[in-house]
Amino acid sequence: MTPTPQLPAADGTTDPHAWLEDVTGEKALDWVRERNAAAETELDAVADPAAGATGQGGEGLAATLQREILEILDAKDRIPGVTKRGKHLYNLWTDAEHERGLWRRTTLDSYRTEEPEWEVLLDVDALNEAEGENWVWHGARLLRPVGAAEGEPYRRALIALSRGGSDADVTREFDLETLTFVPESEGGFVRPEAKGSLSWIDEDTVWVCTDFGEDTMTSSGYARQARIWRRGTPLHEAELVHEVAATDMAVFAAHDSTPGWERDWIIEAHAFYDQTVHVVDRSQTPPVLTAVDVPRDLEATAHRDLGIFSPRTDWQVGEDIYPAGSLVVGDFAAFQAGEPTLHMLFEPTDSTSLEDMTITRTAVVLTILEDVQHRLEVHTRDADGHWVRRDLYPELEGAIDVAAVDAEESDEVWVTVTGFITPTTLMLGDLAEVAGGGEATELEVIKQAPARFDASGLDVSQHFTTSADGTRVPYFEITRADAVDGDAGPRPTLLYGYGGFEISLTPAYLGAVGKAWLERGGTYVLANIRGGGEYGPRWHQAALKENRHRAYEDFAAVAEDLIERGVTDKARLAVRGGSNGGLLTGNMLTSYPELFGAVVIQVPLLDMKRYSHLLAGASWMAEYGDPDTEDWEFVRTFSPYHLLAEGVQYPPAFVLTSTRDDRVHPGHARKFTAALESLGADVRSWENIEGGHGGAATNEQAARMNALMYTFLWHTLGAVS
Repeated sequence: MTPTPQLPAADGTTDPHAWLEDVTGEKALDWVRERNAAAETELDAVADPAAGATGQGGEGLAATLQREILEILDAKDRIPGVTKRGKHLYNLWTDAEHERGLWRRTTLDSYRTEEPEWEVLLDVDALNEAEGENWVWHGARLLRPVGAAEGEPYRRALIALSRGGSDADVTREFDLETLTFVPESEGGFVRPEAKGSLSWIDEDTVWVCTDFGEDTMTSSGYARQARIWRRGTPLHEAELVHEVAATDMAVFAAHDSTPGWERDWIIEAHAFYDQTVHVVDRSQTPPVLTAVDVPRDLEATAHRDLGIFSPRTDWQVGEDIYPAGSLVVGDFAAFQAGEPTLHMLFEPTDSTSLEDMTITRTAVVLTILEDVQHRLEVHTRDADGHWVRRDLYPELEGAIDVAAVDAEESDEVWVTVTGFITPTTLMLGDLAEVAGGGEATELEVIKQAPARFDASGLDVSQHFTTSADGTRVPYFEITRADAVDGDAGPRPTLLYGYGGFEISLTPAYLGAVGKAWLERGGTYVLANIRGGGEYGPRWHQAALKENRHRAYEDFAAVAEDLIERGVTDKARLAVRGGSNGGLLTGNMLTSYPELFGAVVIQVPLLDMKRYSHLLAGASWMAEYGDPDTEDWEFVRTFSPYHLLAEGVQYPPAFVLTSTRDDRVHPGHARKFTAALESLGADVRSWENIEGGHGGAATNEQAARMNALMYTFLWHTLGAVS
């Protein structure tokens, strides 16, 4: 029997599936469980054609992929990511025995060895067992001791823990000497569950931004109030320093503990790319806020004496104009006094953008993208205070990431190099001699990750295509060398994109993607479409609001180019995206159904009429527009939920989300699935009960989710039965 179509009204006035927005309602969860079971039954039955060769006794493809992906995620020879505080390097480690993680530390000398000696500070799995909870690690802030430079040890931390991986979390004070939480009854700082933060000012004082009760959270669900909380006083008695409007996105507060340059900051986040930055004078009663006099779309901060300014639109100071996407520095105190003397460290071009900036004690390292290829510069001041620019580590190839080891005390940097098929290498360098005209130290290889998949015969290439309005759009292709330019005929191809919030997609080791997709003969493509940051703010701003369609036209142009070049064909071409990328692939399904053989939509936005009323959605109106105003006239053109129509042959779709996602509401995925079902479309959905916006709270959950997804792709694209 043909199902009866149940679609929302095009103007958003009616919604037959609104009941699925009840996140934990039993009726809605029963609906979720039914579809989870159906998806698992379908996909777990898909055979693995390689199972016999691998000696696994003919297990299904999903089981094989889950095992292989989990082995990668749990591998004990991964490079532990570390943060230096004092004499220790801190790390959160997860593996098969510690799925929620061990928070631990070691020394640099020990870290250099093949088997570092780790001191375990907190076992999150043991904590969950003891407390009957499902905590997920959200990070730690350590209190810098007054005598840190003289070797005084770090004694206290503020640890954030999330139930099931949601954005909302709790903060609890932790004693690094006794390795226990400091009870609230003994004066410990404990912040109840909310979307907020707690950060150190000194041993007995913290900044707190959180839910203080009625009318203290913004319409986006974040904290409105920044308060100073002193040890021994109840949280509700913390001193109110600043409050933002309920319509703003959030307020943030922090203390810079750099010796001799201590500062306090309060940031009013009005929306994405729209903020007011204040310096706080806590010596006055009440504390006095002084705004940094810059445009609201400019990012401003300071390090020691240096003010750092990143304009997103052209910025005029006196007779000088600093272009959008540039990096400008100057004496911060002079700037605040109205006497700016500024210097532009980076000026973008049509092909270059500033990907990242790292500040050490005396140097500024710039990571620059030139047509989405990385290079480094280092800028230092000479004896006369003039800025000197040099290329840094020009011998490096691939995607390069730089991080200061300890910006307060040294010029050492961590340098990480990776590529799509090149495993990650972690190196250590020192820029201390650069300011005096010397050279940076030769990079010391600290850790090197092993290969996780067979990359022999693979080729990485960059291509450019032309979008509907004539814009040149780059993309990367990873495929077998004998398949370049379609020499081996069309191949199963997975096209990935994001295209939003000025986020750049750059090469990174593919790991699980390589094992589950490339090693089995698939081609992988990464598209650098507008809405991202690959060419700076202009690339992002070109696809905002009424111009959102440009991101989708770019993505479709890449798909069409892959087909035209013979890399693949419609039957073998799939797309995947998550969050804003889920909105992207949702639009591929509704607006370009003829281009694709399969569509994967993860933790997505899809109902763009309701998005601003669901969880954090109100904070994204600077990106998409306000659907409650006349903006709806253009927003509706990229609202996949409202673009579904009868009589269209939609490609097979797999919609994935998480019940615990408190950033993008799972109702988007649920309602879209229900509407597709009502049209008789080929759709399945799977919702992880935990996981937050990442979709999974543990490696095992991530492996299961990805195994189901790749099984769907292989099965749907006709490679397996």
